[in-house]
Amino acid sequence: MKAAVVVFPGSNCDRDMAVALRDVAGADVSMVWHKDQGLPAGTDLVAIPGGFSFGDYLRCGAIAAHSPIMRAVIAFAGRGGYVLGVCNGFQVLTECGLLPGSLMMNAGLKFLCKPAPVRIEATDSVFTSTYARGDVLSLPIAHHEGNYAASDADLDRIEGDGRIALRYCAPDGSAGGNPNGAARDIAGLVSENRRVLGMMPHPERASDPALGPTHGAALFRGLAALTVPA
Repeated sequence: MKAAVVVFPGSNCDRDMAVALRDVAGADVSMVWHKDQGLPAGTDLVAIPGGFSFGDYLRCGAIAAHSPIMRAVIAFAGRGGYVLGVCNGFQVLTECGLLPGSLMMNAGLKFLCKPAPVRIEATDSVFTSTYARGDVLSLPIAHHEGNYAASDADLDRIEGDGRIALRYCAPDGSAGGNPNGAARDIAGLVSENRRVLGMMPHPERASDPALGPTHGAALFRGLAALTVPA
């Protein structure tokens, strides 16, 4: 599997993402600068990492969404390519239109940095296929704008289509525990074709046993055999 990790000015989780893709998924990883015009030949997965692209000026992810490389990412997704956006990457995916909705300031108006329990809601994507529906994971969050918002019509459509991949929950998996006010407790969602995933929690920070819990590792293991037909 060949993966490309996009790097913007202000990205700070790009190396973490690359290490998880390389060490857990066994990927051949390339780092791609935001001014590049295209993706490396044979790319199977594009990962947009966390951080503060362009200092989160204007809106988080808004400037990054118009970087030259994102035109290539949008075209790649349009051909059926796989895209993973984590934290700021999720924000970029909504700003460029690959996922619906937007990420607003946390309801408590404070930056959050802590483990958060999330429940697997759907397993019909390559990103969550290694989990069971209802599995409760502990994944780190680190964001100021993680409050997912969309119109009621969009939320009904997303929910009706089974596109909510992860929800915030209580540690026992029951309702509750939403740290940022996200609509319908949404922590991550997929595109209509299930090949684009945006999520606020950081699976790459929960993939190395030397650093703590490894509930995110299964996501990367599920990507190991990923290939996109030419």
